[in-house]
Amino acid sequence: MTKALRLDNLSKTFPLRGGLFGGPKGGVRAVQPVSLDVSRGETLGIVGESGCGKTTLARMLVGLVSPSTGSIEIEGTALDTADPAEFGKRIQYVFQDPISSLNPRKTIRQILELPLKKLHRMDKAARAARIAEIFEAVNLRPEFLDRYPHEFSGGQAQRIGIARALAAEARILILDEPVSALDVSVQAQVLNLLADLRKRLELTYLFISHDLAVVEAVSDRVAVLYFGSLVEIGPAERIFRAPRHPYTRLLAESAPVVGRALTAPEARGSELPDPLNPPEGCAFAARCPRASARCSEAPPPLEAAPGGGAVACYHPLGADDAAEDN
Repeated sequence: MTKALRLDNLSKTFPLRGGLFGGPKGGVRAVQPVSLDVSRGETLGIVGESGCGKTTLARMLVGLVSPSTGSIEIEGTALDTADPAEFGKRIQYVFQDPISSLNPRKTIRQILELPLKKLHRMDKAARAARIAEIFEAVNLRPEFLDRYPHEFSGGQAQRIGIARALAAEARILILDEPVSALDVSVQAQVLNLLADLRKRLELTYLFISHDLAVVEAVSDRVAVLYFGSLVEIGPAERIFRAPRHPYTRLLAESAPVVGRALTAPEARGSELPDPLNPPEGCAFAARCPRASARCSEAPPPLEAAPGGGAVACYHPLGADDAAEDN
């Protein structure tokens, strides 16, 4: 399949400054070097605890944060040093909070016109035709165009956010918790809309969420991040039912399920490592019930796993472990 997106050793370190004159004081690596490919038309789910680097990774992909190392390619074109406008033509961001991500002093028409003016230099007639087409695609009425963001419900505002991303004619959308702020019934409507748009417009999605059930339902593959590192990636139908990494199993067991009592999953601790003093080996070792001395010596490499995907673990879970869990 054609690769829509390729990341090669992409990482981000935020510098720290201290002292009386604000001199250098090291840095915090929010994202360890990540390499992965996303095929055209695929939905890649990205999961992990708060602070694992999901949003930093997403913001690097759209040019909101500059990577410290590595490169980004979209359909074979390197974008890490390109004109920022090129990001907008190829990849767009749909924010978590639909209301606050829209300019309250602009009408919806003005909000949608901006990318058409800045990125595509469309004249007034072309802009009007494009906006009408986009509004129809997201199932919104034309009279909404002359209203302001505060006049809409959360579900309507999120549809407007999706319309704004589509206005740039990008074929890759970064969906950062796109339904977490919505009621369950509205979540279903937005997810169905995203599925329809992906199929109709041949879009590629990176879907970031804490809701594992939603991620599993909408994704073709799922990438699991822990402490800024990619620890497992694999098919969505397998990764939570038969995880290879102990952290992936911890996430799956921590997710609430109707009819199942809430119990603390097996783990030695509940805290992420100190980002100012990261461990030398596997970052999950202090919490992992399978950890050995080897795990504290060096981070495990990401290697191919049986059944598809890859896992970064010296002691990965196998079929016997999955059978015991069931």
